[in-house]
Amino acid sequence: MLEARVEQCLRLSHDAQQQDGAQLAATLAQLQQELQQLRGASRPQIRVAPPDALFEIDDDGFLIGWSHGAEQMFGYSETEALGQHILFLYPPGQSQAKVAELQFDQGDIAIDVLRRKKSGMLTWLRMHRHVISNQAGQACGTAVRLSALSEPLSDVDKVKLHARIIEDSDQGVMITDAQERIVSINSSFSRITGYSPFEAIGRTPDLLRSGVHDPDFRAKVRAAMRGYGSWRGEIIGRRKNGELFPQDVTLSVVRDEYGEISHVFSLFSDISVHKDAEARMQRMANYDTLTGLPNRCLLNQLVDQGLAEAKRQSTHGALLVIDISRIGSISDTLGHEVGDQLVIAIGKLFRGALRDADILARVDNSKFVVALLHIEKREHAANVAQKLLHLLEAPIQIDAHALYVGASIGITVYPEDGMEAPALFRFADVAVAKAAQTIESTFLFYREDMNRRAKEHLRLESEMRLALGDKELELHYQPKVSLDTGRIVGAEALLRWKHPRRGMVSPGVFIPVAEETSLILELGTWVLDEACRQIRAWEDRGLHMPVIAVNLSARQFDAHLPERIAAVLERYRVRPDQIMLEITESLLMRGADNVIAIMDQLVAMGLSLALDDFGTGYSSLAYLKKFPISTLKIDRAFVIGLPFEENDCAIARAIVTMAQQLRQEIVAEGVETAEQMRFLRELGCDQLQGYLFSPAVTASEFEAMLGEDRRLLLAALT
Repeated sequence: MLEARVEQCLRLSHDAQQQDGAQLAATLAQLQQELQQLRGASRPQIRVAPPDALFEIDDDGFLIGWSHGAEQMFGYSETEALGQHILFLYPPGQSQAKVAELQFDQGDIAIDVLRRKKSGMLTWLRMHRHVISNQAGQACGTAVRLSALSEPLSDVDKVKLHARIIEDSDQGVMITDAQERIVSINSSFSRITGYSPFEAIGRTPDLLRSGVHDPDFRAKVRAAMRGYGSWRGEIIGRRKNGELFPQDVTLSVVRDEYGEISHVFSLFSDISVHKDAEARMQRMANYDTLTGLPNRCLLNQLVDQGLAEAKRQSTHGALLVIDISRIGSISDTLGHEVGDQLVIAIGKLFRGALRDADILARVDNSKFVVALLHIEKREHAANVAQKLLHLLEAPIQIDAHALYVGASIGITVYPEDGMEAPALFRFADVAVAKAAQTIESTFLFYREDMNRRAKEHLRLESEMRLALGDKELELHYQPKVSLDTGRIVGAEALLRWKHPRRGMVSPGVFIPVAEETSLILELGTWVLDEACRQIRAWEDRGLHMPVIAVNLSARQFDAHLPERIAAVLERYRVRPDQIMLEITESLLMRGADNVIAIMDQLVAMGLSLALDDFGTGYSSLAYLKKFPISTLKIDRAFVIGLPFEENDCAIARAIVTMAQQLRQEIVAEGVETAEQMRFLRELGCDQLQGYLFSPAVTASEFEAMLGEDRRLLLAALT
């Protein structure tokens, strides 16, 4: 529009030269000036690139030439630069071995390099280097041109972009001036701390101080604010509402063009979530998820610390390993939720009975450990064990269930038993295993002889496994004799171990070891298989064999037992009525309903069942009448005092009377004298088994007895 007005004025000046020429000329001049200003304002501003820096260095790297462009680019005058080594333009820490200007063997190159200005600011530049050679063709220096890299953004755009990045960052940003006054914050600062810009700007960073710092914290921060390197660490801050929060902080400084510190900026993040996750991971790694008690990992650490303290202070302590009974059977019967609640309740009972300084840990499904880090004497550990056992005497109420449990406790004392945690735990395990062999809840201290027995058990177990493969095992047969006819009416197959070096090893030595391990299952399988194999061999030779009794371990008695026995009988073509299975009273404690169901299957197959060692364990008479047992065996413990010990006579008489009422056959074990035999016959006992007639003999000897129709007791019976 302005240009149109100028053209109109020019036409008017041509048509009316005689009319007021001075006024028109003034108007035209004003419009032309406005047009020139408008055109100048609309013309784009052309940025002039800074001149390139040109300089020359000798073959040792010292500057011998410095251009005006180099002065503008780096801020060093020619006087300041000449004679300096080229490394003075490099970032701190650069070694001479990596100086690009001196790599003459590479020839002329063009690369991007990072260089430092006089202000301390680092900048990326494009370097073109030309190697200068002397008349002999040897490199004697380089000529270098450094050019500013083209900027994709203008300075204004870069400032806007950087401001946007800072504002939108998830990290809190706080900038302070040289007087430590806050001059700028971003939105994340307000979100994390609760302070608005109005509340924060102008104040010092002390508004975030919590006072929860290590003693050197302030000194480290002050050093960073004075430019002695950046600082990064974790500190505790305080929000506006007073809440403390963990934060990860980085402090750095900003320098002006003269290299002076003008501002300090800090970047920080709220790491509460990370700390919470770390705490959860630590808890999972060190605490039992069910009870919240320390687990084995944390227990080992705490015991190690306690032992170290005990060494320094010459104090005493003890470890108690507590194995709770019936947890597994309760979980199987009432469900794992009830079992879990029971474990939690036991943990609370124990924790409430212990001192705060005592450690209670759960290390297994039914096993707890108590570490008494400070005791005066070993009797104090016994007092604690007795107290814990007493807590379990009363029923524990879980929902509608009143649950009874027992416990076995093994105790090891330090420094008496040692000062190494692994050994002490091992000793306590040995003691608790020994304590668990008793029927009642009890505790037992570890002694060195226990350790020797444990090592002997390990050796026996290893040798027994070899014996199974090396055919060192054999069956002996102890005859059962009718008290009516004096004839052999059966035999009990008894396992014997013929050791290559020790000779015959007593079953009383190796059977308990096998019972403690899964080895009893392999031995039990071998005994049944060997007995059936021997019966088949006798039958093939035309011998009419009486019933052979085979002992079963409680660990063999599971739902698959009938099919395993059926497979062995079928393999050797042995009739079920040729086998009697002898079980002990300990089997009855494993849950009568399940046991009765398995017994019924065995009897339905044609097998007969005998209850061995009757009276030595625990038998519920209410259940006993339900068991499909055909034979009761009076244990030798009640036979040895006959007929002179009044109590033994009373017990034997009661057992015989009860068995007769239940219509069960009665066998007396361990009969060694004629007086015992006569008393038992008068009571109505059916059979005897013992040294009076014969010890256990080999298969060939037993076969010979049957062939002779041996009746050595006839004289005593008449």
